[in-house]
Amino acid sequence: MASPEYETIARPVRSELEISRSRFLARLVRVETEAEAREVIAAVRAEHPKAGHHCSAFVLDAGQRTQRSNDDGEPSGTAGAPMLDALVSAGLSDVVAVVTRYFGGVLLGAGGLTRAYRAAVAEAVLRAPRVRRGMRVHFEIRTAYDTAAVLQSEARRRGWIVGEADYSDTVLTRLLLAEEQLEAAAALAAELSAGAAEVHRGEQGYVDLT
Repeated sequence: MASPEYETIARPVRSELEISRSRFLARLVRVETEAEAREVIAAVRAEHPKAGHHCSAFVLDAGQRTQRSNDDGEPSGTAGAPMLDALVSAGLSDVVAVVTRYFGGVLLGAGGLTRAYRAAVAEAVLRAPRVRRGMRVHFEIRTAYDTAAVLQSEARRRGWIVGEADYSDTVLTRLLLAEEQLEAAAALAAELSAGAAEVHRGEQGYVDLT
């Protein structure tokens, strides 16, 4: 069963660490699919063609179900795995991390590389603004104008997500509701409109909450 809520990043983030003259350039980007994650990795590789390594890790889906990592030529387990651990430990999903390394001439050893790659991602995670996502149902309510104004005000007071409304001879109010809020929304619409409101339950999916 999918997790009801999870966190991702609100926007792309970059950070840089220098360790023993090696530069570690970290980038975090929000993605929704493996294809999008791999496009980001390819774009970073193209942006830094002279760098020695472009190690990566990404986590997708509620519950962090999809997890991938790649050492990109670094000793096995010293780059992708610690990067992935940094993302998972931070509780993030729908995000790809790419760390580009410019070798500084000093060998760091397996332990040093592991700490460096994890630290690079951890630093970027600290800088990343977060957004919470949750499963919501698209719920539409058609009412008269005077009812719509009261309905929308009350919906906001209750903390429901109110989307854009359509105005014609009537008003179509769009709400994004948790499953347990549907009954209350239908009851509210009926009460405010004296039973005249038309309600429609649409599809459900993950949406940004904050």
